[in-house]
Amino acid sequence: MFFNTSNNVEIPNLAQLDKVIENLESEEEIYVSDDIELQKPLENPPEEIKAIYATGWSAGSTKTMNRLINLIKDTELNAIVIDIKDYSGNLSYYTEIPELKEYNAYQEIKISKPNTLIKRLHDEGIYVIARQTVFQDPVLALARPDLALTSSSTGNQWTDYKGVMWMDTSAKEVWEYNVKIAKDALARGFDEINFDYIRFASDGDMDDIIYPYWDGVTLKRYIVRDFFKYLRQSLPDAKISGDLFGYTTILYGDLGIGQNIDDAFNYFDAIAPMTYPSHYNKWFEGFENPAEHPYEVLYKSMSIANNRLAEYKIKAALSTSTEKYLVKEPKLRPWLQDFDLGAEYDAEKVRAQINASDMATGACTEVPAVASTSSNMIICDEKSDKLGGWMLWDPRNIYTKEALKES
Repeated sequence: MFFNTSNNVEIPNLAQLDKVIENLESEEEIYVSDDIELQKPLENPPEEIKAIYATGWSAGSTKTMNRLINLIKDTELNAIVIDIKDYSGNLSYYTEIPELKEYNAYQEIKISKPNTLIKRLHDEGIYVIARQTVFQDPVLALARPDLALTSSSTGNQWTDYKGVMWMDTSAKEVWEYNVKIAKDALARGFDEINFDYIRFASDGDMDDIIYPYWDGVTLKRYIVRDFFKYLRQSLPDAKISGDLFGYTTILYGDLGIGQNIDDAFNYFDAIAPMTYPSHYNKWFEGFENPAEHPYEVLYKSMSIANNRLAEYKIKAALSTSTEKYLVKEPKLRPWLQDFDLGAEYDAEKVRAQINASDMATGACTEVPAVASTSSNMIICDEKSDKLGGWMLWDPRNIYTKEALKES
């Protein structure tokens, strides 16, 4: 089976889009050091997270944050995901972690006062999630080539087809490095850490890779599962979520990258499959272009995922082991497509994904429309613990307000 392995849709080039946002909307020098005190997590966080994504540049721009906060306040949204370490490996703000300065991870300070930003969002009742990429990390690969994938043909750091460097998923120092960053973010008052690129590398000449730590024998799935376990054990009281490929919802292997959704249930509070319809293969569910059929793609994927989650919860509830089932009540919270790829994503297509995801939980029912000109209504049991919510992804951070319910 062939499938699109592009992670989190850096199409078009996300770095270029970041610069566009920076140039259009930044009003002042980004980096200053006189931030306020560390913040506490949001009191009474929402049970069902409905979030949008913001790059570090967007989060550091007053104008952009005004726009995004107003969108959240005007609609059903209640959360925001902010890059703290993105695809480049750079930190969005300055910390006191020695390695980050040593590794030159402050090349682009995007958020001048992260504590102040968190306070502003919390004051509006907004749940704040820190997004942190892990094994795709060019900054760390340049600083620590001994931990990075090496090209057998050149002897230099291996790069994927986009020219991006990757770390060895088995390297424990990479695990420790990322946990330090996550702990700093949690101390600042971020309500949750969302880990991305938590997998083996893909989208390149895989036969050219030399792994400095992976023995080539241990199953990739076991390596990634051990990393998930390390995150939970290192951050025992934190809310953590993990981004997985959309195909993990329906496939039972590890997709060649070490990811299996059943493994993730045990360690994350929320599992976030990237179920972008544009990333599904031609003829998925019989559709020549799955991107044109967002409801069907999401419903199929999330129905299977919810069934697998239900099986996990039964086993966890019956188990007396405190080690085998570390998280008893994980939730599914998919990433949804709000960008044009494969099809034009208007309000109808964006809303179709939300409705399909909700319906797949089994906590919602569809009520027929009263008038022929109106759409059927989705009525959900708001008290159901099956509703994990969803997150909208657009690399430009421009979201379709018409797809969202009013607040």
